[in-house]
Amino acid sequence: MTVTLIWIIVVLVAIGLYLSWTAGRLDRLHARLDASRAALDAQLLRRASVAQELATSGLLDPAASIVLYQAAHAARQAEEEQREVAESELSQALRAVFGEPEQVEELKAVPGGDEAAAELAAAVRRAPMARRFHNDSVRAVRALRRHRKVRWFRLAGHAPFPLTFEMDDEPPVALADRPGT
Repeated sequence: MTVTLIWIIVVLVAIGLYLSWTAGRLDRLHARLDASRAALDAQLLRRASVAQELATSGLLDPAASIVLYQAAHAARQAEEEQREVAESELSQALRAVFGEPEQVEELKAVPGGDEAAAELAAAVRRAPMARRFHNDSVRAVRALRRHRKVRWFRLAGHAPFPLTFEMDDEPPVALADRPGT
């Protein structure tokens, strides 16, 4: 009787330790998810800010400035439900304005244009990387949360099920291929 009770206690402690370890892992994944979402938000804000600053700088022709400003402003002001669409529209506007290498060369020829082009190129390249990191974090959290033990013992608590951030983040070819930036 005593031996059986000891084995039951050992098994329950082992299960408790395993569940505690799983809950800790899930908590770390959620923290990583929050950090990746903050990094994504920061990169998207930086991209929109740089685009908006360039649009108001007077370095671009008026039509390109208007297109870029409106898309960047919409991306910065978008509600969470519309953010993916607004960011995709900013990507499309960037491709429309800087789709050809000649358009980037014209910008670089203007005083201050080279720095502006380099800053925009860096922002345009970092946004897709931040999105990929975020979506990888989402996939890791989802994979663990799908396990039965996590669902049965409600180890995720009341945390919402994470969603990927899907947007058109294809950079303009003329900006994406800038060496040395």
